[in-house]
Amino acid sequence: MAPRVLISDALSPAAVQIFKDRGVEVEFQPNLGKDKDKLAELIGQFDGLAIRSNTKVTAKLLESANNLKVIGRAGIGVDNVDIPAATARGIIVMNTPFGNSITTAEHAIAMMFAVAREIPAADASTQAGKWEKNRFMGVEITGKTLGIIGCGNIGSIVADRAVGLRMRVVAFDPFLSLERARDLGVEKVDLEDLLKRADFITLHTPLTPQTRNIMSAENIAKTRKGVRIINCARGELVDEAAMREALVSGHVAGGAFDVFSEEPATSNPLFGLPNVVCTPHLGASTTEAQENVALQVAEQMSDYLIRGAISNAINFPSITAEEAPKLKPFIALAEKLGSFAGQLTETGVKKLTITYEGGVAELKTKALTAAAIAGFLRPMLSDVNVVSAPIVAKERGMVIDEVTRAAEGDYESLITVTVETDRQTRSISGTVFHDGKLRIVNIKGISVDAEFAPSMIYVTNEDKPGFIGRFAGVIGESGLNIATFALGRDAPGGSAIALVQIDGDVPDAVLNSIQQIPGVNQAKALKF
Repeated sequence: MAPRVLISDALSPAAVQIFKDRGVEVEFQPNLGKDKDKLAELIGQFDGLAIRSNTKVTAKLLESANNLKVIGRAGIGVDNVDIPAATARGIIVMNTPFGNSITTAEHAIAMMFAVAREIPAADASTQAGKWEKNRFMGVEITGKTLGIIGCGNIGSIVADRAVGLRMRVVAFDPFLSLERARDLGVEKVDLEDLLKRADFITLHTPLTPQTRNIMSAENIAKTRKGVRIINCARGELVDEAAMREALVSGHVAGGAFDVFSEEPATSNPLFGLPNVVCTPHLGASTTEAQENVALQVAEQMSDYLIRGAISNAINFPSITAEEAPKLKPFIALAEKLGSFAGQLTETGVKKLTITYEGGVAELKTKALTAAAIAGFLRPMLSDVNVVSAPIVAKERGMVIDEVTRAAEGDYESLITVTVETDRQTRSISGTVFHDGKLRIVNIKGISVDAEFAPSMIYVTNEDKPGFIGRFAGVIGESGLNIATFALGRDAPGGSAIALVQIDGDVPDAVLNSIQQIPGVNQAKALKF
């Protein structure tokens, strides 16, 4: 059955066609985002939801989205999506961070020119019949220093354009490498240095607890007198009241703002000042950008629904279309290994280590780790999933360690899940055979060879004669059928393991009987 996508905001007809061409059924209702009751009534029928900014995806709406697998936002901002609620339900949330990058960068450059030459005020004066040529004395940007706060995708484009305009560019971004800065032709500096040196400052950083009010009263005071400040990123990056005071006093010579702390902004402390240019969040508002993000979200969502590829997800690692088929069996293996370990864990978990050896170590291990954590937690928390698992583990104080290394043994690829609890450390390893079957190959350092099965019995015992006969007798008397029987031991007469596939569920009474067999340390029923 073909996956179904609901488009609840205005999207390009070309985007609708992309869905159809890729085998996805589409329902296009561009005004549905404004009718939350109708949206809630319909959402349960769809695998995907494509939106812009008009649709508000709340936790309450998601309660009705029983089949939803992916939400695609045509644009960069996902403020209108309850990410934690979507994550808890295992719904991938994607955005399109690059589709409007050039448009937003160009708008920042345009705003810089506008505030440098006072173009809006000069236009209004001239069209009012005045000829105030001497009133509007602007400044050149050539040779001036531009400070870029946030030199990611958009900031890098601004830097490239500014270098072309013969500006000196300094950038503050903790994640900007020196090599990347050199490639862009910018100087990487700390924030204090940028504030002190820049003639123009433009903001292109995401909104985080660290960047909120990065243009605070304190930081504005550190800027050089006569600075001009441009914000086309997020309104909350600027303390608007403090900025107004600096603009009125003349410490900040001019400001250009496309974004505001509250939008739609019908009133704002920055409005009404002669040295301020304001636009209504036009950063992404070009025909090209709107088309680009629409096409991009259609491609991303259809790739995920048809092929399992994940691009630009807010709440899950990206997986390319080429990686998806390679990852699929290893995701299943990681989840089952985690489940095995989780079903055997009964005390507080200190640490979960997932080790990848050989070829699997070169794949997207973050996705595999998420699957392993989900498998581990699910016996204790039934509603956990691969999307929510890492967050759930973090909330519970679990330490997650991920290790990659070259192949050291007999297997081309090997995944090992190690659980450290208050009482013991237990490991289980598995691989994917060339026939695609998942195999358990080692438990607690003991070699075994077993496939996962829906119903299994795991037994640890002393390696002494008579165990197999007594075990088989208990199973036979109970009326259960043994499908496969895998054995392993660390040394003759030492510790041994039995991993037995059973047809049907294993009653507690049978486990109790197995537990009474001489030499048995533990007997546990496992479900996969």
